[in-house]
Amino acid sequence: MSVSIVKIFSPLKEGVGSTIPIKYHIIFWISYFTFNVVRWGSFFNDFQYSLKTNLIEFTIHIIVIYFNIYYLIPNLFLQKKYLKYISSIFIILILVYIVRTAFIYVLTGVVSPELGRPVSFLDLNHFIVVALGQLYVMTFVTAIKVLVDWSIEKKRNEDLSQLQLSTELKFLRTQVQPHFFFNTLNNLYALALKKSDSMPRLLLKLSDMMEYVLYEVQDSKANLLQEINHINNYIDIENLRFKNRVETEMHITGDIEDVKVPPLLFITFVENCFKHGLRNNDKIKIEINFEVVNGKFLEFSISNNYNPEAMNEGKKGIGISNSLRRLKILFSKNFVLRTNTDNGIYSLFLRIPVT
Repeated sequence: MSVSIVKIFSPLKEGVGSTIPIKYHIIFWISYFTFNVVRWGSFFNDFQYSLKTNLIEFTIHIIVIYFNIYYLIPNLFLQKKYLKYISSIFIILILVYIVRTAFIYVLTGVVSPELGRPVSFLDLNHFIVVALGQLYVMTFVTAIKVLVDWSIEKKRNEDLSQLQLSTELKFLRTQVQPHFFFNTLNNLYALALKKSDSMPRLLLKLSDMMEYVLYEVQDSKANLLQEINHINNYIDIENLRFKNRVETEMHITGDIEDVKVPPLLFITFVENCFKHGLRNNDKIKIEINFEVVNGKFLEFSISNNYNPEAMNEGKKGIGISNSLRRLKILFSKNFVLRTNTDNGIYSLFLRIPVT
């Protein structure tokens, strides 16, 4: 995921510490100041002189750096006013040289005692040395700021992306429930018209299914055994409705006891078998297979006979497209979904990773 430089610096107008807490600014400058005092104090063998000069320089550094980061970059550089930005930096370097040199001269009586030779005011080489030193600190601190803000912005974008996916996934799941209950109510209506003695049993099965859908699948993962039981309840309801017209087989291979899967994923494929297979067919035969492969993947397959002439009739449901979208969100490209029709047999194969 790419993060633009404009996004990184967009919060800078809000003030110091808008993305990095102020305490970390303080810790950084104290650490950097202490390091320089010790470094130059050891180099010149004069820690008192190093402390005084670094107090002057770091005061200037802090003012210039924050002015650059929180004003010049957002208002000039990011606005593509590059000439104004460069001109401003050049003017700042001149001012830094004048102020720094003046304070050092007042403190020591010479322009630049660390050079070990007489230096006149506004000496070009001396100006270049001071300017490069200031640019080094500005670049170093700005690079740290960009890196930290880039990391924060990247994390924020990832969190936002994850939230969007999670919200969409919840929306897709809310579509599954009314879709399922709509189909089941049709079953109830059909049995009610026939005044079937199977109504009490169907209502009991439906109660179990509603309890599972409404209360037991609130998490992003469900136990595969529970999902299979949910599918069996649905098949029992269809058997009660259609009696001798339905023949189903289910095969389970491998250890599925601790396998977790997305809830209400497979029921859509089972519903479609009854929806399309029984339309204008006297009988339907459905075969369902669950197989755990090497403890890492779950392979699900389902097949049913169907009437080719009836496949394009009637309303189009949301089931398959909903399931495909869920699979893409949950597994990206790490899944396989294939469908095939051959000689009046519709088959579907799904392979997903399991935990």
